[in-house]
Amino acid sequence: MDDLLREFITETNESLDVVDVELVKFEQEPNNATILNNIFRLVHTIKGTCGFLGLPRLEGIAHAAETLMGKFREGVPVTPDAVSLILSSIDRIKDIINELEQLEGEEPAGDDSDLIAELVLMSTSADAPAPVEEVVEEVAEPEPERALRPGEVSLDELERAFRETEVEVETAEPEIAEAPVAQPEPAVAAAPAKEASKPVEAAQPEKAEASEKKSPSVSNQSIRVAVDTLEHLMTMVSELVLTRNQLLEIVRRHEDSEFKVPLQRLSNVTAELQEGVMATRMQPIGNAWQKLPRIVRDLGQELDKPIELEMIGAETELDRQVLEMIKDPLTHMVRNSADHGLEMPAERRAAGKHDKGTITLAAYHEGGHIIIEVRDDGKGLDVERIKSKVIERGLATEAEVEKMSDAQIHKYIFAAGFSTAAQVTSVSGRGVGMDVVRNNIELIGGTVDLRSTQGKGTSFIIKIPLTLAIVSTLIVEAAGDRFAIPQLSVVELVRVQMNSDHRIERIKDTPVLRLRNKLLPLVHLSQLLGIYEGEDVEKAIDDDNGFIVVMQVGSQTFGVVVDGVFHTEEIVVKPMSTMLRNLTMFSGNTILGDGSVIMIIDPNGVASAMASHASSSVSEQIEEEAEEANRKAMNHNSTISLLLFRAGAPEPKAVPLSLVTRLEEFEVSKIERSNGRDLVQYRGALMPLVYVNSGDQHKLEGTQPMLVFSDSGRSMGLVVDEIVDIVEDRMNIEVGSDRPGILGSAIVKERATEILDLGFYLPQAFEDWFMRKEMDIQALTKTVLFVDDSSFFRNMLSPVLKAAGYDVTTCNSAGEALELLENGAKFHAVVSDIEMPQINGFEFCEALRRDPRFRNMPVLALSAMVTPASIERGRQAGFDDYVAKFDRPGLIAALKDVFSGEMGVAA
Repeated sequence: MDDLLREFITETNESLDVVDVELVKFEQEPNNATILNNIFRLVHTIKGTCGFLGLPRLEGIAHAAETLMGKFREGVPVTPDAVSLILSSIDRIKDIINELEQLEGEEPAGDDSDLIAELVLMSTSADAPAPVEEVVEEVAEPEPERALRPGEVSLDELERAFRETEVEVETAEPEIAEAPVAQPEPAVAAAPAKEASKPVEAAQPEKAEASEKKSPSVSNQSIRVAVDTLEHLMTMVSELVLTRNQLLEIVRRHEDSEFKVPLQRLSNVTAELQEGVMATRMQPIGNAWQKLPRIVRDLGQELDKPIELEMIGAETELDRQVLEMIKDPLTHMVRNSADHGLEMPAERRAAGKHDKGTITLAAYHEGGHIIIEVRDDGKGLDVERIKSKVIERGLATEAEVEKMSDAQIHKYIFAAGFSTAAQVTSVSGRGVGMDVVRNNIELIGGTVDLRSTQGKGTSFIIKIPLTLAIVSTLIVEAAGDRFAIPQLSVVELVRVQMNSDHRIERIKDTPVLRLRNKLLPLVHLSQLLGIYEGEDVEKAIDDDNGFIVVMQVGSQTFGVVVDGVFHTEEIVVKPMSTMLRNLTMFSGNTILGDGSVIMIIDPNGVASAMASHASSSVSEQIEEEAEEANRKAMNHNSTISLLLFRAGAPEPKAVPLSLVTRLEEFEVSKIERSNGRDLVQYRGALMPLVYVNSGDQHKLEGTQPMLVFSDSGRSMGLVVDEIVDIVEDRMNIEVGSDRPGILGSAIVKERATEILDLGFYLPQAFEDWFMRKEMDIQALTKTVLFVDDSSFFRNMLSPVLKAAGYDVTTCNSAGEALELLENGAKFHAVVSDIEMPQINGFEFCEALRRDPRFRNMPVLALSAMVTPASIERGRQAGFDDYVAKFDRPGLIAALKDVFSGEMGVAA
């Protein structure tokens, strides 16, 4: 096959992919002239080039399709049938080009008269506006071409122009040499050659030459490079990176080496070269999405569902190798969403949704990987249907399924051969797909997770590395050997020591890590790999010492215990030998800077092993802890501590212990009488004594027991005969009481007990007890303004502040908070986030400190990042304290400190 034909096949395939996408867009926007002109130009170019290269089959189909496209330009209404017919012709052209490539440039034999006849029939029968009649007559004539418009050239003229251009190339140089004044720039010799590659411009050579002189052509700014060449270049750069690492390792061992500076320069150049070569392999993910609009359009017609495909982030770039491997999984997921996810229009209307279903494709960078999300606004996964299929296929028992959460049940759709489709169709139902999708994604070191809400829709989240060639890893040690763990899966490193906050616990002899009140299953890396050298494998994990690599694969989080952690290093991934590919724990191997070969751990393999190792014990423990918490909550709501006593009668009486400040016994001689009531001196003040029954009296000798109730610096003593016991029991008042001072009777410790109404006795000691209490609450309640742009943190921390007794007002921006303060709102303190758009926390605090009204108001900073530098910056801005966002006790303590320090200043 000659180079010209090879170039034609490459360019035509690219053009056809564009036409596919543009036609689907055009069907949705039939009045968009820009899209129509773009399609027409591409089809016209394909037709003209086919004629020049002598490919009559391709030229015939392209010509008939171009004629129909011309009708659209003249104003003929665009119908789905017409678009489908053009798409069919594009498919036929693709098939012929594929065969052409296989036959090394020889056009395959075949008859396309059926397709051409349909295209001609639709062209001639189209109802066009009045001016079209002349064109229709011309089409009916034997002349195969339609009437030419201004600026267009016939095929014969095009071929003649090519022949004439070739002659011009031979004779052009002397002419240019003779006329230096007319064309002073000597670099014009390239122009005729350029004309030879641009047949349409050949008709106007002078114009082409003029444009060449002005600026270099876009086509001259890029060249096509064979993929094999790029792959070889990437391999060489990978070897260079390995050599660089080895040289740097040598320099580390020799501090004063004279090679240090040149090696540093070599390292920088290598890094830049690596980035440059990587950039040549990067392609927009939109290249993998090109065929999806056409697929969705065809599926919509086949399933009789109007479907809209929304694509976000098509310009996001990733490695060409990764791109090729995700094309099929993405296509399958989109087909799945269209068939299983989206409901029929009638169902959507009944559910209050728009008739047209939406499938959204979104891609974005996050760290060193790319997140691709495929979501639909359909009915979501049917949990009950999946459950019945799981039980039917024997994947789990009914009892096991009942214990599972919805998220765990959703995961079964990735099981091999699993399908909930009621019948097999051309789209789905064979049970082949989601397991293959997950396997393909895991092959490139990615993960796939799903979230589904019944009635709202389903979302698949794919997380894949940017490139497979060079990856950043964490080098760790286990049983004397080193291993590399890809950093994409590492969440954090935890050091467990005797006095650390994080600790290793054991549930049914299975070690787990309690990390910020979450239980994570643990396993030692040497135990996973079967290389533990000790006698008892169970003792591989030391409860008091060790490094734990916390890893996350999909929604699964777990800890891998290692003996040592060295450093992070960019490594070149070498594929596993065919003999070792059945080892699921490894994804490849690499050569370190010191020349040693180490294995690369496969996070997906570790996650699979962890699922069977410790997760069941952890889930059981979590369930038990949740049940215990519920039990305690129920007990807390239904049982309270009660103080049992007797007063004036042998029947027991009770009062909630939480209301009692102290139990006291006073010498009877210390009880005094004044102003017609009994008093006792208690903690430097007079405490009135109150009796349960009117007419009761205190003892005449010995000591008198009392219940002391205190609040806001004042106390009351309730005189009793005997304190019986303190018990935990329900306070369920079964029989009400009309007697003042008694709420009613309840069964406490299997005896009928009177429950006292303290609200009756407290005013007998001080008439304004409750009035003053209300005033005190108003005076003591502190108002706090909480400013944070994140609704998550506002919802998380506002209840914490309210539970601590503060009256909280929230604002979602510093600007809103300043406006509130300007309008006269009064607050005792401000708690502000640091990372906010427009006005950040530092600027907000500085603005407050500049205003004399708020200069002395306590202001606390909240930030996810607490470093010495940020704390110092906060102090300079005027913050009174700097607290981490997740440190809720710290926030309460900080507020308490600023208010206790403010007591003497407040006025």
